[in-house]
Amino acid sequence: MDLTPLIILGQQPPSMAPQLLMIVFLFLGMWFLIIAPQRKKQKQQQKMIEALGSGDKVVTIGGFYGIVQSVKDDRVVIKIAEGTKVEVRKSAIEACLNKDS
Repeated sequence: MDLTPLIILGQQPPSMAPQLLMIVFLFLGMWFLIIAPQRKKQKQQQKMIEALGSGDKVVTIGGFYGIVQSVKDDRVVIKIAEGTKVEVRKSAIEACLNKDS
């Protein structure tokens, strides 16, 4: 007895093309709706951090408002009250309030 599968004449095996196209369209949709805007936002944030200078008004991720006193390699000294200065990482700066960006 031969156990090979029976081939029905006149029928083609199902094509993988529609499924592959669907996967490609889903990936492109995710790229344009999620990944590309996030990358754009990260570039803008990095540009803002690199442009920080003394006297800039900033907001930290923690919600502190202050004025930049000095900028170091990876840190920023912020004056948050009279006689109170804090040193935070540059990545902790959420926004610069006095610059158009």
